[in-house]
Amino acid sequence: MKVTILGCGPSAGVPLIGCDCSVCTSENPKNRRTRSSILIESDTTRVLVDASPDLRQQALREQFKTIDALIITHAHADHCHGVDEIRSFNYHGDRAIPIYADALTMQALQHRFDYLFLPPQKPWYRGALTPHVITDHEVFTIGDISFLPFEQQHGKTRSTGLRINDFVYSTDVNNFPNDSHYALEKMRFWLVDCLRYEPAPAHAHVALSLEWIQRYQPERAWLTHMNHDLEYTRLLAETPQCVEPVYDGMVLEIK
Repeated sequence: MKVTILGCGPSAGVPLIGCDCSVCTSENPKNRRTRSSILIESDTTRVLVDASPDLRQQALREQFKTIDALIITHAHADHCHGVDEIRSFNYHGDRAIPIYADALTMQALQHRFDYLFLPPQKPWYRGALTPHVITDHEVFTIGDISFLPFEQQHGKTRSTGLRINDFVYSTDVNNFPNDSHYALEKMRFWLVDCLRYEPAPAHAHVALSLEWIQRYQPERAWLTHMNHDLEYTRLLAETPQCVEPVYDGMVLEIK
């Protein structure tokens, strides 16, 4: 399985509009971050996790035109407001795209993007999604990839974490409910939220992310959803050898 980092930035992206800080003006391409999303691929299955507002440019950059399904971790705009771009995948796959989300997230999506849940109409002038509601701790399968969803605390709301075999994806999280800790035990690879140096009300910060990594001891861990406080080269030098920040376009080989 491979995981492509489509975007690893915060809700406003990096660089921020109108900001002239050293990270926003950096010439290092690893400091240019579109909104957070990943693409998970096996030999036969391709799953998009979150549909950021930057989805179009992410798909063009990584040169993929079909997906087997879409998973939305939560209904915040930076993770789902690119969903209208799904019509390109409808066109190239010539079918409605299955979408997976927890009940509250699905309700929000069906309210905001009601037209995407109508019966498909070709030649795909509008997108088409087929809803599948997922439940915490109940495994669901897409193609040959099985996902274990679990609840994460995201400030005053929640997000869905995903475990696929030994790999865990935890974006937009600042704590884990007691009944979700089991999903983090004995993992080998962890892609985890890390917004900035200072504590944040709805996200992990550097010290907290490293504390979690020390607790659960994955073989490799990667930091994502990083804002313009975090300069790639500096953060890489500050983290343990088994931990590194990701960058847009980075590919994680999960074996």
